[in-house]
Amino acid sequence: MEKKRIHVAAGVILSAGGNILLALRPQTAHQGGLWEFPGGKVETGEPVADALARELREELAISVTDCEQLIEVSHDYPDKSVLLDVWLVTAFTGEPVGNEGQTVRWVSPEKLSDYQFPAANVPIVEAVEKHLGVQAL
Repeated sequence: MEKKRIHVAAGVILSAGGNILLALRPQTAHQGGLWEFPGGKVETGEPVADALARELREELAISVTDCEQLIEVSHDYPDKSVLLDVWLVTAFTGEPVGNEGQTVRWVSPEKLSDYQFPAANVPIVEAVEKHLGVQAL
C-alpha cells in the first residue's frame, strides 16, 4: 500500500538580527521531541505561500510580510511520506509565541547543528547554512 504524501509548508523565519526561529515538536507528535522549522499542512488547492502565512499566524501569531522559496524536500519515513515546501521568511509583523503550547527559540545560524531535527529537515539545515554563508566549525 502506498503511503500518503503530506504536503507541508515550512518557514525558516529570520529575525532582524539574523537568528532563526525553531519550534520543538510535542512528544506526542510524529518525530516528537525534535526541533523543526514552523509550518503545517497545505490544504488541497491552497497556494503554498498562503498555507505558510496561515500556519505561521495560527502557530506563532505572526503575519508574514516577505518570503521567498528556499528548498523543496521529499522524504519517506517508515510510516509516512512528506513533501516539505520551505520558504525563507525575511519579514513579518508580530512577536512569535508558541500559540499551541510549543517551545520556540531563536537560534543563531551557526548553532543550528547543535539541535536535533527530523531526518527530512537535514537538507533544510544545509540549505539555510549555504544560503546564509554559515561556515562549518
